[in-house]
Amino acid sequence: MTIFSYSPEKLWTIVNNHVDWLNLSIFFLVIFAIFLFRWLLLFYIGKLKQNNRPFALQYDNAIRHVLNWITTYSILLFILFYFSKSEWMFKKLTSLGTENISIFVLIIAILIISMASRASKTFTKFLLPKVYQRYQLDKGIQFTFNRIFHYSIMVIAVIVSLTTVGIDLSALTVFAGVVGVGIGFGMQNIASNFISGIILLFERPIKVGDRVIIDDVIGDVEKINMRATVIKTLDNEHIIVPNSYFLEEKVVNRSYSDPTLRLVIPVGVAYGTDVDKVRTLLLQVAGEERIESSIIISDPEPFVNFVGFGSSSLDFELFVWISNPNQVIVTKSNLNFRINKILAEHKIEIPFPQRDLHIRSVDQTIIDQRNLK
Repeated sequence: MTIFSYSPEKLWTIVNNHVDWLNLSIFFLVIFAIFLFRWLLLFYIGKLKQNNRPFALQYDNAIRHVLNWITTYSILLFILFYFSKSEWMFKKLTSLGTENISIFVLIIAILIISMASRASKTFTKFLLPKVYQRYQLDKGIQFTFNRIFHYSIMVIAVIVSLTTVGIDLSALTVFAGVVGVGIGFGMQNIASNFISGIILLFERPIKVGDRVIIDDVIGDVEKINMRATVIKTLDNEHIIVPNSYFLEEKVVNRSYSDPTLRLVIPVGVAYGTDVDKVRTLLLQVAGEERIESSIIISDPEPFVNFVGFGSSSLDFELFVWISNPNQVIVTKSNLNFRINKILAEHKIEIPFPQRDLHIRSVDQTIIDQRNLK
């Protein structure tokens, strides 16, 4: 006989006899109280924002983020303890060494690890940037500290979760030995990139925000993960480079140490041009661009190099130094526009390679002989 065969009155009697309405009411009342507390805090923060309170304006997003995960975990913890006397919560699922693994144990471990992960992300997203800004740390150092802080918190969380549920860490030594053998034989590449990632974070030959050249491809370091580094090219493409590459191969880092970079602008003019006038005009171009753009620096000063005598032109090079390697393309383009304009205004010819074709006259007798054949 199914429950659908009972009359509504009979069915209500069965439910009423098996449900503890008092405990059920308390359960929903506590859940309602948690949501009410969250709403009251958000309402209070909103009032502070309307009054332009600096604390509310500065930490509004952080407070909302913290409140959301506190609410979530408060509900989960309450449900966990509410059903703590239920048999199904402690029923054995599997075993690890001498310890039995149940749903209760798994929930506790997951809660500890997930709470640690959320807490780490909250600190690195909302609190640590204030510290970085105060001490004026560059973007690469910020990324390194964020990674070290996150991984440290997660390692501690895993250890705490295992010890909290009663698992002896010595029971994992066999597993650790198997993993070590696996790394030694089948995961050499992954282990190499992992260790290389740690070295990159500490030694910092490259850091987030650096402009690098890899196989003639220019890009910016966007993220340094534990296995690979993400490079964003000027074409907005992303290159995934194994970390070991930066320790084993030659990499050009334009932002390393001193970001000052020299630009070389080649210029060719026609033979017979006044070379002193060319030098004056090129230096004038560099000075005009420096006035409009703070990228070009005055120390070292711009310099014009007379390269030599080319096949069809007198070859010069304009040297300028810039303070930001990320502006190479824009600065070169602006200088070329200015050079082309000022040379045209002063009627200085920019030659291009030419080839003269000379046709030799053919003896008429030879032509007549070929025609006879």
